[in-house]
Amino acid sequence: MIIDRAEVIVTSPDRNFVTLKLTTDDGLTGLGDATLNGRELAVVSYLKDHVVPLLLGRDAHRIEDTWQFLYRSAYWRRGPVTMAAIAAVDTALWDIKGKAAGMPVYQLLGGASRTGLLAYGHASGKTTEELFDSIRSHQEQGYRAIRVQTGVPGLKSIYGIASNATFEAMQGVRYDHEPAQRGALPNEEDWDSRVYLRHVPSVFEAVRNEFGPELPLLHDAHHRLTPIQAAKLGKSLEPYDLFWLEDVTPAENQEALRLVRQHTATPLAIGEIFNTVWDYQQIIREQLIDYVRSAVTHTGGISHLKKVLDYAAQYQIKSGMHGPTDISPVGMAAAMHLGLSIHNFGIQEYMKHGAKTDQVFQQSFTWTDGRLHPGDQPGLGVELDTDEAGRYPYVQAYLPYNRLADGTVHDW
Repeated sequence: MIIDRAEVIVTSPDRNFVTLKLTTDDGLTGLGDATLNGRELAVVSYLKDHVVPLLLGRDAHRIEDTWQFLYRSAYWRRGPVTMAAIAAVDTALWDIKGKAAGMPVYQLLGGASRTGLLAYGHASGKTTEELFDSIRSHQEQGYRAIRVQTGVPGLKSIYGIASNATFEAMQGVRYDHEPAQRGALPNEEDWDSRVYLRHVPSVFEAVRNEFGPELPLLHDAHHRLTPIQAAKLGKSLEPYDLFWLEDVTPAENQEALRLVRQHTATPLAIGEIFNTVWDYQQIIREQLIDYVRSAVTHTGGISHLKKVLDYAAQYQIKSGMHGPTDISPVGMAAAMHLGLSIHNFGIQEYMKHGAKTDQVFQQSFTWTDGRLHPGDQPGLGVELDTDEAGRYPYVQAYLPYNRLADGTVHDW
């Protein structure tokens, strides 16, 4: 079964997506997600100029061999661009293999370990009242676990708050996770860690008082804190029993998590911007985290992320795969198949895509009682309408960035 054609398709229905479509000589097709939020065209070039020529004529059944070939033959290894490109190839080959076998991908990974995947949504508000409304809305949509992001007094525009004017003006729709915002330059947001650290515990106290002790609550600090600040936040949130506290410090400094771990029992989720198992070696081995946050899309595909999660399982660390709308429906399907099959599944991030995106990518997954299931169609269960995709050309877009009050650029 030979790879006969490889196409890189860029479309921007509700936001930019990069999809690799492989076709075999007997007519089977496979899709892989190569979207790198705010840097999409870097992966497009990597695929078109460097990877596609290597795929034509290869045996589509040889998934592991192709992965190792693309990783090791490049010499310049790792990094988000390389690993997103390899992920797209790997996922597309799993899609093809599932179709050739007449089985959904999760069956090829060992079969289902559960009936569905607990998923969390993104609730946010500039005020407590607005946040409560958002939580109730997510509960009405079926979510049984909810990430809580709050506005901070004195700060105009910060990560994760859907009602900020910049988000609404962008497309006229509500987003609880920012797409890269369309325009020639990134938007500037503001930040003050001390004010944030004083405010957040009071918000979670109010949420617990309103919604009770049983609702799983999550929070994303989004890399903005120093180690001692992160330790302080984790300790101050302990009374409110978080499901997890995410990305408390910049991920490059893994030793920082030792200090955080010494001071708080709040569970930690890390790895949204990690790309390989080597990024995780120390923090898994030393049991400095509780959840692996990587996406299939950014971590070398199904093959490699499964290896990361198998390693994590040795230390009772679970999955918490990245899954907002910067992961395309193809990447989300791959995450669902992997999550359904592994033993150490924890939770799946899930933010619903827009109507235009759902027209471009036709999907077979189900959303029932707060749980996802990828469906039982052969392969991933996603098909790309190329004509519909062609209606939405790429639009330049950037993620925002932060400045402190004195003008210093800060982690966003």
